[in-house]
Amino acid sequence: MIKRFFIFFLTITLFFSQSFADEGMWLLSLIGKNYEQMKAQGFKLTPEDIYSINHSSIKDAIGGLGNEQYPFGFFCSSEIVSGKGLVFTNHHCGYEAIQSHSTIEHDYLKDGFWAYKMDQELPVDGMTISYLVRMEDVTNKVLAVLNDTMSESDRKAAIQKISKTLEKEAKKGTDYGADVKPMFKGNQFFLFVYITYKDIRLVGAPPSAVGKFGGDTDNWMWPRHTGDFSIFRVYTGPDGKPAKFSKDNVPLKPKHPLPISLKGEKKGDFAMVMGYPGSTDRYLTSWGIKQALNVTNPATIAIRDKKLALMKEAMDSDPKIHIQYASKYAQTANYWKYFIGQSKALVQRDVLGQKQEIEKRFQEWANQDPARKKKYGAALDTIADYYSKNEKHALSYTYLLEALLQGGEIIMFPAQLYRFERVLKNSPDNKELIGEMTKEIKVKAREFYKNYNEPTDKKIFAALSQMYYNTIDDEYQPEIFKTVVKKKYKGNFQKFTEVLFKKSIFPDSTRFMKFLDNPTAKVLDNDMAFKMMNQVINLYFELSGSDDDQYTKAERLFMDGLMKMQPNKLFYPDANSTIRLTYGNVGDYFPRDAVHYNYFTTLKGVMEKEDPNNDEFIVPKRLKELYQQKDYGQYADADGTMHVCFTTNNDITGGNSGSVVMNGEGQVIGIAFDGNWEAMSGDISFDNKLQKCIDVDIRYVLFIIDKYAGAHNLISEMNLIK
Repeated sequence: MIKRFFIFFLTITLFFSQSFADEGMWLLSLIGKNYEQMKAQGFKLTPEDIYSINHSSIKDAIGGLGNEQYPFGFFCSSEIVSGKGLVFTNHHCGYEAIQSHSTIEHDYLKDGFWAYKMDQELPVDGMTISYLVRMEDVTNKVLAVLNDTMSESDRKAAIQKISKTLEKEAKKGTDYGADVKPMFKGNQFFLFVYITYKDIRLVGAPPSAVGKFGGDTDNWMWPRHTGDFSIFRVYTGPDGKPAKFSKDNVPLKPKHPLPISLKGEKKGDFAMVMGYPGSTDRYLTSWGIKQALNVTNPATIAIRDKKLALMKEAMDSDPKIHIQYASKYAQTANYWKYFIGQSKALVQRDVLGQKQEIEKRFQEWANQDPARKKKYGAALDTIADYYSKNEKHALSYTYLLEALLQGGEIIMFPAQLYRFERVLKNSPDNKELIGEMTKEIKVKAREFYKNYNEPTDKKIFAALSQMYYNTIDDEYQPEIFKTVVKKKYKGNFQKFTEVLFKKSIFPDSTRFMKFLDNPTAKVLDNDMAFKMMNQVINLYFELSGSDDDQYTKAERLFMDGLMKMQPNKLFYPDANSTIRLTYGNVGDYFPRDAVHYNYFTTLKGVMEKEDPNNDEFIVPKRLKELYQQKDYGQYADADGTMHVCFTTNNDITGGNSGSVVMNGEGQVIGIAFDGNWEAMSGDISFDNKLQKCIDVDIRYVLFIIDKYAGAHNLISEMNLIK
């Protein structure tokens, strides 16, 4: 579903009205402003039931999935569903964790994994889950250290300084972490305080034939028949506090485990989603739309086309490589297809025209008053001028990210030794520190090489580096491309690649481990891959840190002006990996002329899609048996069928994967996992008619756990509401 844009409305008459209920990613502490609208749609609780500092509330069950290095860089969402810290998320969110424990002998991706006892649960190295303790609007505290005469760089520095102070104060004397986040292009600021757990264990996952049914073909599509879920458990130290993995740790005792509804959902039912949406850019201008359509999206798609083809070729040739690259392939393919759909939807919905109409209205409003004209009048011209000069930079930045930083792993794996090289060079006699770092690097290296295939990476590196070299101007080329490749190899990356992989210590685990037995800075400094890594990283910082100060200020003024222009409109900030609530209703839709999609799918559709010759549509034997016997237990719908997925009009994006879907009573009815193809422009412009959130029905999740896997131990933990 992994910086897009903003929405106002489809017609001029709607431009000044309030948003529809299904649009909006709302901050929890401000949800009271939406209460009457939510209640009218079927919400049965109170705002304090959702967010409370003094009492347990739904927020205490909603976790953001991260890692030890970036605990608040949430990549997915999750929810606690038992009093023993049991957690639901998506299968694709747990995919890397499942893959990390898979081998040829025990292929948990293919066969699934179930822990029938707690001592069978598998620790997931580096995975964290964070829960919101509280949030606070600190806008006034931040603005107090700013003034209009500051340069943008001085403003940024002042914001960073006060943010660190506020974060330090919030963490003092606690086990908490804290993060100050800008909202509305830096016009508002909120402090988020979290508690982060570091001992997370894999409990259950269906086989990919269930959890990834439909594969890339069905990705972003409706109708959907995917059991996209996996199960983890949060552990704490014996004292109940966050702790790293230990056999002495105990399951978390949560404040608010969510009850689960077996009643099912009907068209028109209230539905709310809570999770950690990653990134939207709904306040982007028309010039940003043009750049996405003409520059960045086509570049991303072309590079990923090539990378996916090379990965697929290797994966099809060897079962071991298939396991090694399964997660990498899925991550690459997800947004490859997304950007294809986004470009198509942007054009079909004339989002560019909508943006231009908004900008026209804004300029008219700004020009109507001398004071407004002085403050806001030049904002759009400044933004337009920036984009007209920025095309080459944007293309280079996209290629750097996609073809080099996310291309061959030979470029970024050496970054693990960046600090190590400095220590070897500047403190060669500090044997204790070097020994500790060496031990840590060996652990990371073993994990890396477990999922690394040198011939595959060699092909990817050569092909994507060649694309970068052929497309990007010299001023944005790494030095090694401009000198060694251009002069010595005449631009031939096949020859350059052969030499680099032969001479570098990084492609071969034996050579690398031998280096770690007697590490020296000289070896790293002379290594071609290490040199290239340094050059690529430096180029990244150069490109990513080159935003024009006037453009940044103009964006902030444009956002500020939009809100002042519509004082009665209830605005929501762009997604930025902070917890949000969205609300709407269960429902069907009409994607195009003469086509109607129902709001739910059933197990019958799984059988209809079965294709034994296509690994995306294989149906497990056990699932077919249960279908033929109609053995659905207590999880069947009132109509006697086994519902699999359903759609709502909730507003979600990447990062919402794994988010809980609840009814008006705060009971779990599903897990969100995707958006629909017809509205792929949603991160830029929400479509009130077409936008759908695709959810796996919680009854199908329980059916797979109970009837398919026989993991009755997990069912017994949950509070099921009939």
